[in-house]
Amino acid sequence: MTTFETGRRAETAAAAFLRNKGCRIVARNWRNRRCEIDIVAERKGAIYFCEVKYRLRNTQGCGLDYITPKKLTQMRFAAALWVSTYRWQGEYQLCAVEVAGPDFLVTNVVTDLT
Repeated sequence: MTTFETGRRAETAAAAFLRNKGCRIVARNWRNRRCEIDIVAERKGAIYFCEVKYRLRNTQGCGLDYITPKKLTQMRFAAALWVSTYRWQGEYQLCAVEVAGPDFLVTNVVTDLT
């Protein structure tokens, strides 16, 4: 399986998990030439900009360990651009979804990373 295919499977698992929690998936892999958002989801009138992190094993740390200050800056920029592009005036939050193992199980979700 290629890295691209692995990433897609992790994002599919994350999207299914979010749907099961009552979210509507607005977009997957929303991008423009300057940034990308893995999943844009909506729940109860709020938008969640979700970064999906996958690790087969946690020998080098869990997926959420890779949400660095630089990554948070990139996520904030992408979220602000989406909000501006779609003229969103409601509530929104940054979110990280950790997917792990050969079965692509969601192991952790963190909201409000701002």
